[in-house]
Amino acid sequence: MNAPVVLDPRRCAPDTHVVTTHLPVPGLGLLPVNAFVLRAAEPVLVDLGVTALGGDFASAFAKAVDLEEVRWIWLTHTDHDHVGALDALLAAAPRATLVTTFLGLAKLGLRGPLPAERTRLLAPGERLDVGDRRLLALRPPTFDAPETTGLLDERTGALFCADSFGAPLGAPAERAEDVPVGSLAEGIAAWAGIDAPWLGLTSAGAFEAALEQTRALSPAAVLGSHLPPAGGAMLPALIEALSDARAALASATPAAAACP
Repeated sequence: MNAPVVLDPRRCAPDTHVVTTHLPVPGLGLLPVNAFVLRAAEPVLVDLGVTALGGDFASAFAKAVDLEEVRWIWLTHTDHDHVGALDALLAAAPRATLVTTFLGLAKLGLRGPLPAERTRLLAPGERLDVGDRRLLALRPPTFDAPETTGLLDERTGALFCADSFGAPLGAPAERAEDVPVGSLAEGIAAWAGIDAPWLGLTSAGAFEAALEQTRALSPAAVLGSHLPPAGGAMLPALIEALSDARAALASATPAAAACP
């Protein structure tokens, strides 16, 4: 199998470019790993790719934006497929401030000290002003790390949903709409079992409430870390697939372990 390659940035939503690689998942296919460049008045990078490919991600970002102009680096969470180019970007983007949560900062601190003047703590429900728009921090419906914080671009309606709706694919795809619905649902179910196995412990009502919060955002685009970029019209199918994945995980979970 060929080694993963970081692709050149491409437009995926208004003011937004995606930088992608694909990681092989044995028995399941290829998992997209996405990072994003938001070309706001104060440019934002959303996640920084895979640690082993950090230099390649940094080079790709530089094709979409002048790194010296980047003002914000928003880490949805601190897994190694999201922080890959962090050290390179802190050096190449001297004006950039790192956006994370208290827990995210604590976990990043295990890698080494971060300058306090270059960090900004943001909790779900708070907003970040990036000059020509505000970014709403939010909790996606699924996650594998408790510090996970997605965001909604309140100007364009693009929803950056971190690991939610992720799916290994049989082959790379530029858009989620290019993947057969059945294959996409199977991939979402497989990824939910890997990335958020705790879904099997939740009740249908509690999880539906979380999904309704996402549905109520009415995003114009759904930009996940492990899903090809999707138009907002895809959200009902994505939500249905994730709801079905929860039900399947719950049916496989011993009743005594399930939450009421």
